[in-house]
Amino acid sequence: METGIATTPFGRRPMSLAMLAAQNESREIPKGRVVDKWQIYRNLCEGKSIVGIGDRALAVLNALLSFYPDSELSEENGLIVFPSNAQLSLRAHGMPDATVRRHLAALVDCGLVIRRDSPNGKRYARKGRGGEIEEAFGFSLAPLLARACEFEAAAACVRADNR
Repeated sequence: METGIATTPFGRRPMSLAMLAAQNESREIPKGRVVDKWQIYRNLCEGKSIVGIGDRALAVLNALLSFYPDSELSEENGLIVFPSNAQLSLRAHGMPDATVRRHLAALVDCGLVIRRDSPNGKRYARKGRGGEIEEAFGFSLAPLLARACEFEAAAACVRADNR
């Protein structure tokens, strides 16, 4: 029997088996794996029909990726971003808050990001005495890193079909 702690959603959001599977998959990232976040995004844009995600959800994902400080995703730097809905709305070119929330839910349902909710449902980071982030609550980008090869294959498949 496997034991582990699953991050459950705050409030009345249901926990699905797909969310649990995405969390388990994101824990199995090989050590030292580094992938360019914008290359993952381009691959997702090309292979969106295979992955099953829409254009507006990709715009919200673009906004989420813009909050990640480095251009390369790696576990060493932490994979959690914690923007407010207002800031996400601004970076998603003025998308209304309700639309941002709907597309964030679509990203979670597709397994592209994982919600890591705080006990009160807010997104924030706690810093230690040295100034580095000890614990962060927001959206984990770990599934993007874990599934990067899958997205690359989906993009290659769409490119081959277009040829």
